[in-house]
Amino acid sequence: MTVLEDRIAMAESDDTSALDALFEQLSVPEGFKVEIVEGAVFMVPQRSTHWLILRRILHALDARFGLDALVFSDVRIDFPGHQNGLCPDVAKLRDGAEQDATGHWLHQDVEFIAEVISKGTAANDYGPKRTAYATAEVAVYLIVDPYVGKCVVHTRPENGDYVTQTPIAFGEEVDLTTTSLGLTLKTDEFPRD
Repeated sequence: MTVLEDRIAMAESDDTSALDALFEQLSVPEGFKVEIVEGAVFMVPQRSTHWLILRRILHALDARFGLDALVFSDVRIDFPGHQNGLCPDVAKLRDGAEQDATGHWLHQDVEFIAEVISKGTAANDYGPKRTAYATAEVAVYLIVDPYVGKCVVHTRPENGDYVTQTPIAFGEEVDLTTTSLGLTLKTDEFPRD
């Protein structure tokens, strides 16, 4: 058994420690994002279209909550399920959230997640990551797909899935005024890929 296989086997007893060990062993080239979804390592290059969309989402959150709000991009948060060391494109945590003793943010504090689709990992965003976010009871999960020019807002997490899924075409507003975010997100300037 290799060292990496040893560390993966540890995951059954302590996912955070096992994920820490896996992330430490990864050599990530500059300009790439890496995360572990259901025990599989995914590494994707960052694209300019991806970043331009993220900037618009981040600016909307900054305008609504201020620069001191706990809003992160590509920061690891461990989510329910087998080895889910996820790095959401955008994650907003509740006011007063704190890191645990190991320096990790807790999934229980996440109120909002936005993921911008990458071709190679789109199945994760629509599948196991959606399940992990719903299981963690993340109130609002937004998927932005620049390949088809559409967003999908997921709300009302229940039993590992989202009860409400609302598709919104680029150009229309994403109305989140009835959620804990209390904002409207404009998509008319989201670039397409």
